[in-house]
Amino acid sequence: MNLTRRLALLSCSATLAVGLVACSSSSTDSDATDASEAESTVVVYSGRDEDLVDPLIERIGGEIEVDYSGNTNAQAAKILEEGDATPADVFYGQDAGALGALDEAGLLAPLPQDILELVPEQYRGADDTWIATSARARVLAYNSDEVEAADLPTGIDGLLDPRWRGQVGYAPTNASFQSFVTALRVQRGEDGAREWLEAFAANEPVAFEGNGPLMTAVNDGQVAAGLTNHYYWYPFKAENGDDAPIELHYFEPGDPGALVNVAGAGVLAASDNQEAAQDFVRSLLTEESQMYFANETAEYPVIDGVTSDYDLPPLTVLGASDIDLGQLASLEETQKLLTEVGMI
Repeated sequence: MNLTRRLALLSCSATLAVGLVACSSSSTDSDATDASEAESTVVVYSGRDEDLVDPLIERIGGEIEVDYSGNTNAQAAKILEEGDATPADVFYGQDAGALGALDEAGLLAPLPQDILELVPEQYRGADDTWIATSARARVLAYNSDEVEAADLPTGIDGLLDPRWRGQVGYAPTNASFQSFVTALRVQRGEDGAREWLEAFAANEPVAFEGNGPLMTAVNDGQVAAGLTNHYYWYPFKAENGDDAPIELHYFEPGDPGALVNVAGAGVLAASDNQEAAQDFVRSLLTEESQMYFANETAEYPVIDGVTSDYDLPPLTVLGASDIDLGQLASLEETQKLLTEVGMI
């Protein structure tokens, strides 16, 4: 079947609670056929960028409708608002925190064992309602013309030194930055997280709308360094050549800045299209899809036996912060804290 794509999902308020069906009161055979076809269409709310994942979804094929109308947090918030009336069959997000929030609200259905066993336990929800599709590491991108590698901090506390005043970029509205702040809250408590954020804000970091502009700013020397995800660097470096001065720095094991987070997917409990929705999730974990993440987006694959054309440091040696990804669900509290300290 041909792939269908609609950024604006079909609106049929009288039938949202029972799935995506034709907007008609007729009971003809034609209507029944239309309803059957609609029920086989997988409706995906994607918090992942369209340019990033749409080529993969086209490869997957089938009847898939994708809503790319918001980032991960916005899409999760929309599902929370819609509740059991959501037309979505699958939530596909770039962040474990958003998946955890939907899980805590009871809006995700348990996944079958054959899907769960594809991925290590630390990369799936504790209630088996979501599963990682790729992983990424938090890093500090830096301009090697501006900063010597030996002078880089071993952890995020080093960024509070006055030498970094006005020289560190960040993307405060990005889901990954907000998950980093959530991890900070989990590790240091609310007071400890607030203390770090206030000190960081006082050091005059530079806010960017996203990680792409941040990378360009670091490379061009507008800022000396920036908090970001590892996978933005690899294609940027490939596009700009080995002479581009932007490089990557990994924080010490256990530091909040060493968080390894995941993109992932879950099936909505309210979906009447469970089997097709599960098949879509399976499709994100095939060898072909995992190779796409590894080679096209420079993310870490999460199934065994898939390697990347990029020279990625193995996840096992990165020394990620010691945190259960399910603890990243408290997005609302994180956003409230960021608002209170004036970052969003």
